Amino acid sequence: MAKDVEKSKKLKEDGNQHFSSGNYLGAESLYSKAIIADDANPSLYTNRAMARIRLELYDSAISDCNTCIKLTGGNHLKAYFILSQCQLAIHDYDAALESALQAHRLCVETNDKSLAPVTAQVLRCKKDRWDDMEKKRAREGQELEKEAIELMERERDDMVTSCESESDRKEIAQEWDHKITMMRTMFEKSREASEKKRQVPDWAIDDISFCIMVDPVVTKTGKSYERASIVEHLRRSPTDPITREPLYISDLRPNLQLREACKEFLDENGWAVDW
Repeated sequence: MAKDVEKSKKLKEDGNQHFSSGNYLGAESLYSKAIIADDANPSLYTNRAMARIRLELYDSAISDCNTCIKLTGGNHLKAYFILSQCQLAIHDYDAALESALQAHRLCVETNDKSLAPVTAQVLRCKKDRWDDMEKKRAREGQELEKEAIELMERERDDMVTSCESESDRKEIAQEWDHKITMMRTMFEKSREASEKKRQVPDWAIDDISFCIMVDPVVTKTGKSYERASIVEHLRRSPTDPITREPLYISDLRPNLQLREACKEFLDENGWAVDW
């Protein structure tokens, strides 16, 4: 079918009006018609994806984003940003984080003004992914406790059954009941410690790599970054990531106080390496 760019453009504009007014179903339909008229326009797919997100059609929105990314050779910031939102909605945390990081990379490379919302999306993905990991750890701990207690109870019952006298059976049962109680207590203490709210403080997170800093350096504006991250950024573009003012590797200074604080945090919170 021959492309009708003008028709597609008009359908897109109408779709945008429907979207702005909250008629997402109508917008989705118009964007679909616009795509039929011109299926090579990447922005049509991201627009339809946004409408589909509002309709909670996440799988279809993901398909639109992937089509847009394919059409643009993997260099469409908005598509990655929307894709991350969709993947987060269906609880595909690893994929959501990867898409958000791709959006962030493109945002930095192109000096796009949407750095703040993209950064917020990366952090949201990491936090939601972390919360999911914590829930899985809790479930695994509960399953381990159940299996351990059941194994001890079976061992107790077998030993009690093998005893010939009532007094021996009573003594063995008491010994095992005591062991089982101690085991339950140990699991309970471990659970209390692990279930405490575990958070990685914002000051420990590098705003480029989104990992915990181990060798932070400070810029002329007083902002700190992980050395490897900011050096890599400056090799690509010698500008401050926030102000866009000229910044060179020679301008960086070690933030010894922050480095020590990060070290102390990791020493006391070994679990945070998963962050």
